[in-house]
Parts: sequence; structure tokens; C-alpha cells
Amino acid sequence: MSFLIAIPDEISTAATDLAGIGSAVSEANSAAAAGTTDLLVAGADEVSAAVAAFFSANAQQYQALSARAATFHQQFVQALGAGAAAYAGTEAASVSPLQTAVQDALNVINTPTEILLQRPLIGNGTDGAAGTGANGGGGGILWGNGGNGGSGGPGQNGGNGGPAGLLGNGGAGGTGGRANAGGGTAPSGGAGGAGGLIFGNGGAGGAGGVNDFVGASNGGTGGAGGNAIGLFGSGGGGGNGGFSNQAATGAGGAGGAGGSGGLLWGLGGDGGNAGDGHTGGVGGSGGAGGLVFGDGGDGGDGTQAADGGAGGSAHLIGNGGAGGTGGGGFIAAQAGNGGAGGNGGALLGSGGHGGTGGQSVNTLAGAGGPGGNAVGLFGNGGDGGEGGAAAIGATGGPGGAGGNGGLVLGAAGADGPQGP
Repeated sequence: MSFLIAIPDEISTAATDLAGIGSAVSEANSAAAAGTTDLLVAGADEVSAAVAAFFSANAQQYQALSARAATFHQQFVQALGAGAAAYAGTEAASVSPLQTAVQDALNVINTPTEILLQRPLIGNGTDGAAGTGANGGGGGILWGNGGNGGSGGPGQNGGNGGPAGLLGNGGAGGTGGRANAGGGTAPSGGAGGAGGLIFGNGGAGGAGGVNDFVGASNGGTGGAGGNAIGLFGSGGGGGNGGFSNQAATGAGGAGGAGGSGGLLWGLGGDGGNAGDGHTGGVGGSGGAGGLVFGDGGDGGDGTQAADGGAGGSAHLIGNGGAGGTGGGGFIAAQAGNGGAGGNGGALLGSGGHGGTGGQSVNTLAGAGGPGGNAVGLFGNGGDGGEGGAAAIGATGGPGGAGGNGGLVLGAAGADGPQGP
């Protein structure tokens, strides 16, 4: 049995290259025509006549062979091009039946679990439709990612992301819808779905909804990141808070909290940043690291005089996350403070650094966040965050205190410097 691998694109390219070679040979034959056909007139003697006849016959044979070679080359290129087209057509025709067969097999496998548990055995969950706030469907029980939550319509929260099964990532939460007219708080973003029981990351939280109406119109809160509930996987990041367009009283939405890491290993998700507004929102807190290994997530940044989110802490082995930056004090009496750094692991790990205090224009600058502690046997304390910068002629915000070092070995973190 012979084995042949045909690549239509390569065959088509070869046909094009051969056509170019044929053109070059044809040009060479044209150039050689004069040299092979232009002969001197034979002399009157028999020897000259015989030599002239020999070269004349040779020229005629050369031109005949050149014409036959050109014809053969043209036919060969045409056949090669036709073969490439035939292979491509056969390949395209075979794709659809193969896809149909695979889908039919999956339908047979998934139908019982979809009837009993409303989710497939193998495959990704369905996404929630945009503008409905519908939750994402669960991923396959054996394998598959959770579906993404649908974005919310006016006045609707974003849909939650669907959970994964054994292997897969959780779906992302949907964005919160636009606020209804008449004030109030905009809808929240959907929470991220949980990761798989063996391996998989949590889904990201959805962003909070936007509020652009008058009155006490606040931006929506960002959705929480999904947890990695299995053995391995990182938590999802928290969603960002929604924006408030109300210049007098509206507050930006708070950032969503990051999800926690897996049981054996996993990083905590970062907290979401707060949304902008007349007054700010608090940054989301970072998620905790995995129960055995894993660093905590970083806290999200605050806005408009609100504090930064705290960094997530580690459990057994891992470093704490850094605190988020405090929001600037452009309107309020004082800028926001930096978030606290997360604590290190109970056995090994350093504390996270404190966040930087918010900058001030004509108000008090924010203080730097305290560094996280190394609560375990080994590890360094986190450095305190730098105080926020002050307006010209004013005093910068105080720096945050450094965290404690480990019980057996580890240096204390440095206190943060005062802001400029």
C-alpha cells in the first residue's frame, strides 16, 4: 500500500513556480533562435554543402524539440494545477461530513446529561445573550469551560459566568446594564464562574454598569472574580466599578473582589479598579492564594478620595498581594489611603507591599497603606506604601508602616516614605 500526503496549497504553489520556469525557458529559446538558425551560405564545393546541411538539420531539430518541450511543460503545469484544485475540492467536501459526524457523536454523549443536569458531558457552556443578564451555562461535566454571562439590559445586573466541570475555566461575568432613569445605583457586573474541580481558573468578574443620570446616581459595583475551587487554578480578577457621570453627587462603583486560588496551587485574582465619579469607589480586595501554594492577588485602585483595595493573603506557602493605590483628592477633603498589603503564608512567605496614598490637589494627601505581615515561620514583612503627593506648599501624606518579619527568620518591612 502506497502512502501519499497531498497538500493542495503546496501543489498550487509548485504549479505557479513551474509556470515561471516555463516562461524563462521560452525566453531562452527565443534568444537562441538566431544563433541556431542563421547560417552562412554554403560554398560551391560538396564539403561546404554537407556542413551547411548538417547545421540546418540540427537547427530544425532543436526548434522542433523546443516546441515539443514547451507544449509538454504547458500540459504538465495545467495538469498540476488541476490536481491541486481537485485535492482542495475533495478536502473541502470531506470537512463538512467529518464535522457533522463529530457533532453527532457529541450529541449522543451529551444528551443524557443535558436532560438530567442541564449541562453537557463534554463541551463548553452556552453564553448568556447580550442585553438579557442571563447566566452562562455550565461547562461539560468532564471537560469544558463555563459560558460567559450575558450583559445586562437597562436596570439589569450582568449575568454570572457558568462554572466548569472537572477540567475547564469558569465563564466571565457579564457587564452590568445602564442605570434606569431617575437616579439610583447602576446594576452590578456578574460574578465570574468557578474553575474546574481538578484544574481550571475562575472567570473574571463583569464590569459594573454606567450611570449617566442626574440625582444620586452611582456607578455599578464590579462583579467578584470566580474562585478556583479545584486542585489547581488561579482565581479570576474582579470586575472594574462602573462610571458615574453625575457631577454633583454621583459615586463611582466599587471594584469587585478577586477570586481565590486552588486547593493545592493557585494565585489569587486581582481586585478590580473602582469607577470614576464625583466621589470615588473603593478598589476591590485581592483574592487569597491557594491553600498550599500561591500568592494573594493585588488590590484594585480606588478613585476620587476612596481607598485602594487590600492585597490578598497567602495560606500556607506564598506571598501576600500588594495593596491598591488610593484615589486622588481633587474634590473631597482628603485623598484616599493606599490599601494594606496581604499577609504571607503560615509556613513561608513575605507580606505584600502597602499601596501608595492618593495624590492631593487642594486637600489632604492620602496615607500609604501598611505592609503585610509575614505571619509564618519564614518571610519578610512588606514595605509600607508611600504617602500621597500634596499640593504645592502642603505636606505629603504619611507613609504606611512596614509589616512584621517571620517568627523564625525574616526582616521587618520598611516604613513607607512621606509623600512629596
